[in-house]
Amino acid sequence: MSGTVNRVLVGLVGLVLLAVGGAVLAVGLGSPPPSWWLHDGPHDTLLSVADRTRWRGEAWWWPTVIAVLALLVLLALWWLSAVLRRRRLAEVLVDTGDGAGALLRGHALEGVLSGEAARLDGVARAHVRLTGRSEAPEARARLLLEPHAEPVTVLGDLSDHALAHARDSAALRALPAEVRLTTAHHKSERVS
Repeated sequence: MSGTVNRVLVGLVGLVLLAVGGAVLAVGLGSPPPSWWLHDGPHDTLLSVADRTRWRGEAWWWPTVIAVLALLVLLALWWLSAVLRRRRLAEVLVDTGDGAGALLRGHALEGVLSGEAARLDGVARAHVRLTGRSEAPEARARLLLEPHAEPVTVLGDLSDHALAHARDSAALRALPAEVRLTTAHHKSERVS
């Protein structure tokens, strides 16, 4: 879900809740309600007893209420997961020098970066993911280090080799990277 759509939806929900809550508060404090409002004054209820119990005896009422509430919960969870999920970059815009540019698939660049990072000395496994905008991609790398690896050396090699090659081949001005390092588990060595 794009950031713009997310902001618009949150803004609309916020405005509706603010308007309804403010109107209920104003009427509850004694200001005269508008002609279209649901209740007449501070001592009136939003729903009368007849309105609240009208459908209670019908067989379809409770399954419908539960289904609608379950659907609202599922939609809210989907929205939350869409907001929290970091999107992969589908394409990277490569400046070809002729003004038109070319598109490089993000998955292809991720594969090349992962492969080159995995071939570095001291790296057991590498996974790279591209995020950001197509004109300014960012790399997120997870490296599993072998027991003998020195993190400083691995980071230097990653920056000087894999990231530099990707940056140069895609004609990017910069390729910032966030790198997470973990170590591979190994058995203790016995010293005699």
